[in-house]
Amino acid sequence: MSINRRQFIRAAGLGAAAAWCGGLPSCRGSRRPNIVVIMADDMGFGDAGCYNPASLIPTPHIDRLASEGARFTDAHSPSSVCTPTRYGLLTGRYAWRTWLRRGVIGGYTPPLIEPARPTIASVLGSHGYRTGFFGKWHLGLGWTRANGFVPGWKDAERMFRGSWQDPAPSTGLNVDFTKPVHGGPAALGFDEAFFTAACSTIDGPFTFIENDRVTVIPDRQVSEFYDMTGGEEGSPRPGWIAPGFRLEDVDLHFTERAVRFLERSLAAAPRRPVFVELALSSPHTPWLVPDLVRGRSGDGPRGDLVALADLCVGRIMETLDRSGAAGDTLLVFMSDNGPHPGTNGHASAGALRGLKSHIWEGGHRVPFIARWPGRTGAGAVIEEPICLTDLMATFAAVAGAELPPEAGPDSVDISPALVRRGGPDRPPLREAIISHSEDGTFAVRRGPWKLILDNKTSGGWMVPEGTPPAPGTPGQLYDLAGDPGETRDMWAERPEIVAELASLLERCRRDGRSVPPRVRR
Repeated sequence: MSINRRQFIRAAGLGAAAAWCGGLPSCRGSRRPNIVVIMADDMGFGDAGCYNPASLIPTPHIDRLASEGARFTDAHSPSSVCTPTRYGLLTGRYAWRTWLRRGVIGGYTPPLIEPARPTIASVLGSHGYRTGFFGKWHLGLGWTRANGFVPGWKDAERMFRGSWQDPAPSTGLNVDFTKPVHGGPAALGFDEAFFTAACSTIDGPFTFIENDRVTVIPDRQVSEFYDMTGGEEGSPRPGWIAPGFRLEDVDLHFTERAVRFLERSLAAAPRRPVFVELALSSPHTPWLVPDLVRGRSGDGPRGDLVALADLCVGRIMETLDRSGAAGDTLLVFMSDNGPHPGTNGHASAGALRGLKSHIWEGGHRVPFIARWPGRTGAGAVIEEPICLTDLMATFAAVAGAELPPEAGPDSVDISPALVRRGGPDRPPLREAIISHSEDGTFAVRRGPWKLILDNKTSGGWMVPEGTPPAPGTPGQLYDLAGDPGETRDMWAERPEIVAELASLLERCRRDGRSVPPRVRR
């Protein structure tokens, strides 16, 4: 596969193409907006200029999106690592309610999303939306094994724990790449999908999958093309790669396929709404930078990949503008969790404590920007605490779709905050937000108070910032209103708050949901 890099840059430049469609008949009066979600991978709260004026990374398109839409300052991923956040986004359910209670899964793990579980795509698809997924999946796939064994999702836990031994791991975990995959986007409500199985640039198999088929069979080791001496986070992990697959170019391919899907869908049926998820790999490690953004950032190659993510955002914005659909599209940009540390003085997590994998704010407070012309206020800054699990209920609400009672047990409709319905006395939309770290540490947030339970470290594998908790500390309590940097542990000072939040967390875990049950009207 080849990408015309010059054409990509020109298309994303947004020069004279920023024409709005708000006054055109084809966009006026639509009850159901198009919905486009762009998720960066490991982008921090302090990476984009609109969140951090001192950022060393140019992000003109993300900044423009914020100036034309609403920028949330208290948005949280449900986890500080990748797979559980992606599960929560698509299902409106915390991933720790599944067998995955810590860490992430690999490229050969069976599907994490249960076969009958409603997803954003299945809900919107059942209400007339054409749906497409493009990018990093990382939620497990049902590969056919060459020995005839096809594990189901219930086999995943024992495989993840290592009790099932693959008979031929040197052959790509005994996968028959000529057979279709199961349990991926095509089985969960997406009409079209173009994706990779796991972390696109670090975990194999390194090949694209279209709907339910590998596009090119992997037939060689990735070490033939990439330096494998940089360590787990500095180079791809060992695995099989397909001919012509360049790790540097995956986001360009994902974005161009999303663009083509948007263009075809909008042209073929202008009145039929579209839902697209574009799950970028940037700026996840390893920091393999395509030439078109090399050297753009003062944060080194990691910052260059943030600039690449920004360019992909610009490409989608330009496509919506040019097609005349921008005025009738809810466009959302976010990250799946916190960042790796910046370089050269760049504060990738802003003033927050912690990084990717941590239970502190830097691990799960993420950039979140939403633009819906005529509904979201241009340049609005919204302090309402939200979680990425909320997108299922929110998208259903704006699309006029009714969620099944069992869907989205941890999803709250945040559209009142999005469009600023209600006055200053409106109660918070969420009773609480539950956060989860890489090692399975829980935190619960209600109002300004954040309780971290059973934690003696940062909750993750990244080198922690700041002073760790004292040995033997049963947990931590912070008042985020006065101490957003989580510098003063108030566990011993406010035992009544500790007790209240601990009880709240236990109730949410016990009841299987953190929002009230929905009743069909």
